[in-house]
Amino acid sequence: MAGLLADTRVLDLTNVLAGPFCCYQLAQLGAEVIKVETPGTGDLARQLGADPELNRRGMGASFLAQNAGKRSITLNLKNAKGRAAFLRLVASADVVVENFRPGVMERLGLGHAALHAVKPDLIYCAISGFGQDGPLRSNPAYDQIIQGLCGVMSVTGDARSAPLRVGYPVADTMGGITAAYAIAAALFRRERSGQGEVIDVSMLEAALVAMGWAVSNWLIAGVAPQPMGNENMTASPSGTFRTGDGPLNIAANKQEQFETLCRLIDRDDLVMDPRFAKREDRKVNRAELAREIEQALAARPAREWSRLLNASGVPAGEVLDVPAVLEHPQIVARNLLRTFETVPGVDRPVKVVRTGFRLASGDPQPQAPPPALGADTAALLAELGYSQQEIEALAQEGAT
Repeated sequence: MAGLLADTRVLDLTNVLAGPFCCYQLAQLGAEVIKVETPGTGDLARQLGADPELNRRGMGASFLAQNAGKRSITLNLKNAKGRAAFLRLVASADVVVENFRPGVMERLGLGHAALHAVKPDLIYCAISGFGQDGPLRSNPAYDQIIQGLCGVMSVTGDARSAPLRVGYPVADTMGGITAAYAIAAALFRRERSGQGEVIDVSMLEAALVAMGWAVSNWLIAGVAPQPMGNENMTASPSGTFRTGDGPLNIAANKQEQFETLCRLIDRDDLVMDPRFAKREDRKVNRAELAREIEQALAARPAREWSRLLNASGVPAGEVLDVPAVLEHPQIVARNLLRTFETVPGVDRPVKVVRTGFRLASGDPQPQAPPPALGADTAALLAELGYSQQEIEALAQEGAT
């Protein structure tokens, strides 16, 4: 069946991660996403990733991960004819997404006011590190900078290791997700009212909002969050525990779960121990409780404990690395990965991650592999009414 965003054209002017991740989600939902790239270089992510040869080819792993299902056109937006071609493309579009520093699009003569003059009901989404106004608006922003500013690093790790960077670009990712759902909401309203929109996404704010309880405990309860490593501040025993062969996460947050855990590890005595009998007592004495539990858990491997505890209603799970989780039967059963056997410019099959949800009408997934730089330039210009002679002239003049 057609995707939820079928017949929606999105112009993706973004680079690296937050913007491309946003537009990748839209592409999987059926939108036609056209990646507008700088001639010769394109998205910086084309040169990023763990495989130097793919980087050299302009098909880096970082690019491949977030750009399947898109078409690529190269346009020089600093060239008058390149801008004219872009404006013709805008007239055919529903959404424009950009992640330049605030003011860059205006200096090119392509700010939201100029684009709305061409397409009044356009949805214009600007993703930036700090938003379109405020004292930091012009600062360069990378994920780690945002992680430090938003407080994420202050609560990651433990008292000895904090502040610690989260092990993946969480601020970029949250910025992209935030932009995608804002665009979807704007498209929904436009369908009813015909009204366009200007969306201002701040990675700093998106990451801060995603911190949830860490923020609300300070705002509402006046308690500043502290780095607690693998421990859960709200309950005990709830965290990571050593077993006979590796770490195991256990979340015995309820009284009945704690009692069941004690029974399963043959430590019923812990239930009556005054240090651990009540929820608040367990939080105060969490270190002592962890030592007692880990002594018992040493008798079996993590996988066995996980099966035993979950079967009895105690949430538990092994601590896996990325290769292991991608091979886990749960991930395999849900078909999270999409494989493209042939990708232009790449000498191997490419696997990408799909969306984190499924639809009864048909699961979202990218319909085409990531594009080579400018692969669709001629075809898209022809769709916009340019003749073959005009297309060739644009290339010769450095517009594409």
